[in-house]
Amino acid sequence: MECKAQLMDEAAMRRALMRIAHEITEKNRGTRGLLLVGIERRGADLAARIRDNIEAIEGVRVPCESLDVHAYRDDLDRLPPRPIPSETPHIDVTGKKVILIDDVLYTGRTVRAAIEAIFSMGRPSAIQLAILVDRGHRELPIRADFVGKNVPTSHTESIDVRVQRIDGESAVMLCDNNG
Repeated sequence: MECKAQLMDEAAMRRALMRIAHEITEKNRGTRGLLLVGIERRGADLAARIRDNIEAIEGVRVPCESLDVHAYRDDLDRLPPRPIPSETPHIDVTGKKVILIDDVLYTGRTVRAAIEAIFSMGRPSAIQLAILVDRGHRELPIRADFVGKNVPTSHTESIDVRVQRIDGESAVMLCDNNG
């Protein structure tokens, strides 16, 4: 996979995540009942950054959890084998406004798996979706409530979101899968 362009640097990511934090608090009229849930791996890092931004804006630390949706995916037969945790962590979602956070929205299948995982833990009052990059090409009827950047792509391209903790840098790259 050859990356051909940087779409966002650290400063652009920081601004987008701050804007998303503002939009979340505006849409929900504050922080009461909010629960941020980042989809592993990079979505969990982005969720922590949004949590910190909300705390800077509102002075309130919103609960923030991470969620591994691997066991809920509908394409396990196509993925390399991976051990499924013997015990799925339980997150108290009942009655909460759950803000699902992920790095890239593409087909919608990861988000569908996350929603299924959330409902297996209880009944939230609402689920909203925050995405750093929406690249289109949906296979399921899923739309993000909060988007950092819309980037139309071809099916031969991909978006590579890099976060400091995992990748040693923060950036969003446009890559060519044929390269």
